[in-house]
Amino acid sequence: MTTASSTASFPRDGAAPADRPAAPPGKPPGQAAHPPLEGMQRALGTLALSAAVFMNVLDTSIANVSLPAISGNLGVSTSQGTWVITSFAVANAIALPLTGWLTQRFGTVRLFIGSVLLFILASWLCGLAPNLESLIAFRVLQGLVAGPMIPLSQTLMLGSYPKEKSGIALALWAMTTLVAPVAGPLLGGWISDNFSWPWIFYINIPVGLLSAWVTWMIYRKRESPTRKLPIDTIGLTLLVVWVAAFQIMLDKGKELDWFENTTVVVLALVAFVAFVFFIIWELTDRHPVVDLRLFKGRNFTVGAVTLSVAYGVFFGNVVLLPLWLQTVMGYPATDAGMVTAPVGLLAIVLTPIVGKMLAKTDPRLLVTAAFIVFAVVSFMRGNFTPQVDMNSLLIPTLIQGAGMAAFFVPLVSLTMAGQPPDKIASASGLSNFCRITAGAFGTSISTTLWENRTSMHHAHLTENITSGNAAAQAALQGMQANGMSPQSALASLNGLISAQSATMAVTDIFYASGIIFLILIAMVWFARPGKPSGKPADGGGAH
Repeated sequence: MTTASSTASFPRDGAAPADRPAAPPGKPPGQAAHPPLEGMQRALGTLALSAAVFMNVLDTSIANVSLPAISGNLGVSTSQGTWVITSFAVANAIALPLTGWLTQRFGTVRLFIGSVLLFILASWLCGLAPNLESLIAFRVLQGLVAGPMIPLSQTLMLGSYPKEKSGIALALWAMTTLVAPVAGPLLGGWISDNFSWPWIFYINIPVGLLSAWVTWMIYRKRESPTRKLPIDTIGLTLLVVWVAAFQIMLDKGKELDWFENTTVVVLALVAFVAFVFFIIWELTDRHPVVDLRLFKGRNFTVGAVTLSVAYGVFFGNVVLLPLWLQTVMGYPATDAGMVTAPVGLLAIVLTPIVGKMLAKTDPRLLVTAAFIVFAVVSFMRGNFTPQVDMNSLLIPTLIQGAGMAAFFVPLVSLTMAGQPPDKIASASGLSNFCRITAGAFGTSISTTLWENRTSMHHAHLTENITSGNAAAQAALQGMQANGMSPQSALASLNGLISAQSATMAVTDIFYASGIIFLILIAMVWFARPGKPSGKPADGGGAH
């Protein structure tokens, strides 16, 4: 599954700052384009926008517990199946910097509804996909068209409420993004066990159609003005090339023996060259697709790097846990969803409290507390064995929600500290691009490490299965005494060793994750304490 969204940050490109309703392009910030909605119209508008956000965020977490079902049905390994997650995340990250330009070119309402309708089409195509290659292609399309949906839903939501109620609007918006990651694993597991995996995508169709229709009926006369603006085509192309090449290298490397294979070497070279040219171009172009000059600020650099590394580690673990439960521990998808879903419960309860504390507490203290919680949870999981029970699995997942509440909100606030109002949208877009891309990279790295360390532990354990090992011979003789043939006894013993090896490998990763979170505590204190310009608002969205 993926995580809950941050609930106090800044809107991405295309979203208005949270202390005022959305303003149309070309008008001074703070000048509302339309009066707030009232009564039933506002309630229906809130429900329609929330439904779209819920559908979007749900789709990033619902596939996690369904990966074994998808992989088995399409005849691929579970490690190849993770492309279903990483392809969506990478495409979504690439689409983020374009949101501001697309909004001014097509208008907030038209772009939002177009994004929802295309998302429905992509979801339908994902469900129809006959093989992994086509499913990945449709997930890329789904990620690309989903990019504008989250920030524009927030913009429209803010414009629906009067200025003094903008906090209520943001709370309703944020609650949706927190509930979806809880529902995703449960719904995905239930669908996989009782129906078939395509239905995790088909369920978007009625929700999306209803959301698009209600949004159009309410907001069609509240469109923002449009104008033609230049777009950094070369920068965008370089961005797509280096991110895609690097992600494919990570995903294919474990299958192709890494740098012993020519394809992997070529992908690495393409990613490196495109990345270098991307940096040079973006630093010299007048209208860069991402403003890399933001990294001149200490807080932005420390915040964005810390957020990206932490999210990459966190998201990699979130994907790895249900994979281990289903492929090694034999958990059905529904039970794996029940183990991973509670991560959002404490986040929902504690996020509003953390939001209030942020006004009078150094955000570095809150982030430190979050990383300590994440480290403790990682070390708890580092003690798992093949005999672990459901309660032992649930407790760290539940505790992790407390860390989520104190992680996204204060860290995004710290990242935005000191940004001038005209840079907030760009800074938010860039930090979210880094975070979501890191999540995709983290997924590939964690699954690759799991495979490699499983093989290593299996080799070490089987070295002891010799005729001179009394314990191994006693185990084999006991199995044969119960009616097994020598070959069946060896196969059974190998199965036990495989389960132990995979468990040792996954606990290695959990333990290493705990160490990384402790190191990140030191990193976050390199940032200066401070308050962001303008009133904090949600926009990060760890969807």
